[in-house]
Amino acid sequence: MAKFTRLSAEEIDSALQSLPGWSVVNDKLHKEFRFKNFVTAFGFMSSVALLAERMNHHPEWFNVYNKVVIDLKTHEAGGLTNLDVELAARIEVL
Repeated sequence: MAKFTRLSAEEIDSALQSLPGWSVVNDKLHKEFRFKNFVTAFGFMSSVALLAERMNHHPEWFNVYNKVVIDLKTHEAGGLTNLDVELAARIEVL
């Protein structure tokens, strides 16, 4: 299993500058997405699932109808790492 290094508070603040709408909630990168309807939200989740599987880094998430809430944390590191920031940035591209 790969070793991950936790980001410092300054590194997290810097990363958030390039992640619109993302914040840190309960020591996790957090964002809420809203879509036109359930099908669009589910399609987004499917795209994120494929991306997360390729990265071997899986989000904590929640979905109700048109809302998808995503939380990212590298549990092996006990906090946020570059892997979380990279996944958030890739999700933004979707």
